[in-house]
Amino acid sequence: MKSLRFFIVASFATLSTPVFSQVKTETFKVAGVCSMCKKKIESAAKVGGLQSIIWDEETKLAKVSYDSRLISLDSIQKKIAGAGYDTEKFKAEDKVFKNLPECCRYERPSRNK
Repeated sequence: MKSLRFFIVASFATLSTPVFSQVKTETFKVAGVCSMCKKKIESAAKVGGLQSIIWDEETKLAKVSYDSRLISLDSIQKKIAGAGYDTEKFKAEDKVFKNLPECCRYERPSRNK
C-alpha cells in the first residue's frame, strides 16, 4: 500500500512539473561595446520573471532565462532597447542612444540606403 501511495505521489509530481515550470532560455544579439555596456544591459533587463541574463562583450549575445508566464522575450528586449542598446527586434530611441557615455556608443547601421 505504501509503495502504491509513493508511486501515485511520484507520478503526480513528475507530470505536474511542466505545468508549474515555464522557464525558457533564449539567446539574442544586443549591440554594445564595453564592460560599462554589459552592466547597463544586464541591469536594464532585470525585471520580474527574469531569472538570469549574461551579455557577452565579444559575441554581443545576451543569454536570458525567464519565466514565460511572467514576462515575454519581447518585453526583455524592449527594456534593453529602452536603456539605449539595440536588440535583434527593437532599436533604441536616438535620444536615449545619444545619452549613452561616449565609450558605449556603438556603430549603428545607417538608415539611408
